[in-house]
Amino acid sequence: MTVVAGVDDAGRGAIIGPLVIAGIRIADADEKKLVDMGVKDSKLLSAAVRRRLYPMIRQVADGIAIRRIKPASIDEYVLTGRKLRKLNYLEALTMAKVIDELRPDVAYVDASDVNPTRYGSDVANALATRIKIFSRHKAELLYPVVAAASIIAKVERDRAVEELAVRHGPLGSGYPSDDKTRRFLRMWLLSKGEEPPFSRRSWRTWDSIRSSTLDAFE
Repeated sequence: MTVVAGVDDAGRGAIIGPLVIAGIRIADADEKKLVDMGVKDSKLLSAAVRRRLYPMIRQVADGIAIRRIKPASIDEYVLTGRKLRKLNYLEALTMAKVIDELRPDVAYVDASDVNPTRYGSDVANALATRIKIFSRHKAELLYPVVAAASIIAKVERDRAVEELAVRHGPLGSGYPSDDKTRRFLRMWLLSKGEEPPFSRRSWRTWDSIRSSTLDAFE
């Protein structure tokens, strides 16, 4: 029997809330259970289906590991990181921590880098224990164990954003493409004069938000 892990992220491009990295560990013989319960790439599922599958995946998995990377940590690494790939490398380091916690025989990861081989090497080199890493683009479409991890990551990310909305009011999905999110950030900047601490201040989206805010006073 081979113990495998799948690792994926949620919220990489968001401007509000954490970047979530999740991994699950399962015996390769049990991966069919994931397929039979309807596990697939989280982006292909509704929020309601993801929430339904979440506890089912937890029940089948031998282990689950989750890391939330806060916006402040992302900003610090993106602005001062020594690696040229910055956010990609931060993700690789975090995925390595998840894999180390799960301790599988083999791990499958969704590659954030345009070069999946390079990304796999970054993950492998950061591991405390050497195991085989399979790094692929859109790995959640190729491997059920990664698809399951994508669901765990997405549900955790959604919960984090919902917690922020309870405290601060409706803020949309937290992505720059969401008009509700941009409106929330603009109103926050207008009322408080600074970016919210739960946003990624290093994102270029802030340039246009600041510009539109200044235009309101002209």
